Amino acid sequence: MIKRFFTFFCLMMATVAVCKAQSNAGPLVRTHVAQGDIEGVAENGLAVYKGIPYAVPPVGDLRWKDPIPAKSWQGVYHADSWKPMPMQAAQSMPGQKKPNVSEDCLYLNIMTPATKADEKLPVMVWIHGGGFITGSALSPNGTQFAKDGVVYVCIEYRCGAMGFLSLPELTAESPHHTSGNYGLMDQILGLKWVKDNIAAFGGDPNRVTIFGESAGGIAVSMLCASPMAKGLFQGAISESGGSCCPVDSVRHDNNGIRDQKGAEDHGVDFMHRMGASSLKEMRQMDAMKLVSDAQTTGVGGFWPCVDGYVITDDQYKLYQKGDYNDVNVIIGTNSDEGTMFVRPTTVENYQSQVRRDYGPFADRVLKAYPATTEEETFYAQSDIFRETAFSWPSWAWANLQTKTGKSKVYMYYFDVMSPFSFGGPKTKPRGAGHSMEMSYVFNTSMFGPDNRSDEDKAISKEMHQYWLNFARTGNPNGNGLAQWPVYNPDKPKVLYIGKERKATDIPNLDKLQLMEEFFKWKRDNWKR
Repeated sequence: MIKRFFTFFCLMMATVAVCKAQSNAGPLVRTHVAQGDIEGVAENGLAVYKGIPYAVPPVGDLRWKDPIPAKSWQGVYHADSWKPMPMQAAQSMPGQKKPNVSEDCLYLNIMTPATKADEKLPVMVWIHGGGFITGSALSPNGTQFAKDGVVYVCIEYRCGAMGFLSLPELTAESPHHTSGNYGLMDQILGLKWVKDNIAAFGGDPNRVTIFGESAGGIAVSMLCASPMAKGLFQGAISESGGSCCPVDSVRHDNNGIRDQKGAEDHGVDFMHRMGASSLKEMRQMDAMKLVSDAQTTGVGGFWPCVDGYVITDDQYKLYQKGDYNDVNVIIGTNSDEGTMFVRPTTVENYQSQVRRDYGPFADRVLKAYPATTEEETFYAQSDIFRETAFSWPSWAWANLQTKTGKSKVYMYYFDVMSPFSFGGPKTKPRGAGHSMEMSYVFNTSMFGPDNRSDEDKAISKEMHQYWLNFARTGNPNGNGLAQWPVYNPDKPKVLYIGKERKATDIPNLDKLQLMEEFFKWKRDNWKR
């Protein structure tokens, strides 16, 4: 009897010791993934894994080929240093060192608050913006999401010419007879890696939310429609994204997407401009030259295309048919988004451009966006760009998914005044500029020391909490937050995020309806 009691006592003490050790356990800085053992570093109370390879480096003969899953390694992989940004014509800021860029860029980074692998925390995967031409997964800093109980992942992917070049030779050598969407395939392979391995970092592979801004938000929209991404995420957030414009052979002002033939023609022109005449020569060319071409490093440059494989068709039509990945989504735009992309011009030039672009809709567009001075042309062009590149695609996406899907759609309108205008010394900010919502979403100061006002911090805290709630439950609502209604096209309400947070009617609805008519006309009248 005494022996039994002693054995029981020892077991109890061992259990207490284990529980105490677990309660005092530090960050999960070592774990095991499909490729082998991996060790990160402890930072800010989190386990941080820097530069995990999810694909073989796309260099040499692998330039412009589908990404290949990373190979296993021997021993322990030390994920303790950030890897290069995607190849791009990145410029250094005054007083800063030149950005580190490389073709060898297919890495992802993980921040986890987990202390053990079986915690099943929600997972958020950030896809950075930059017009599919520039950018880095490391901006913004996702530390606050991880501190608030989310496994935070950010993915690097090929950009610009390295990620979206299409050529007839590339299409011919491809096993699926397409080319041009390598950057999107990188994102998809990264998400597959997350699906297969995130449980090792305390994450739940069945509770993954993808989110991105600008090109990252557009990529989120494209992934929501791609059969290749089916089952890889359960929620999606698109900030200033959407990809519902008609398929065309050319692109103008971010309001179109090329078909495969148009992307190939664009690529051939680029190849000749680079002084090459074959794919072999292009693969031998210096990568920095390829990403520094002035004609393809701005609006209208390299972009995903409708290849019939990653992007199977006009996304508007896919959503009309219900042919997409039906997950809960948050979709929204900013009030003064277009100012980054336009500059003042003469009234005559503005009117001529509208007549060229909008044909039979030109008079209605000029009435909706009037300009009688050069300064007014800036605001008119800005608002047109806001509608065609961001607001209308997002609104169309919300309407279509609500009609043909089963999941919930939440829309927001961000209207916190930006401190500056992108247009020049004569123009003044009128609302929230493009990308200005990101510091609020990430609840951090984007540039240098945190000098946000108390009001900004309050808005940040609430907006960040909406995103967290959505990642945890698929519903952004929670205690202490203004009620965010599910979007209903028959009684459309969005969450207004400004000095107040409240449900309100859709701003500029009449302009969105005008663009809906225009893009329907363009879709119906463009002949391939």
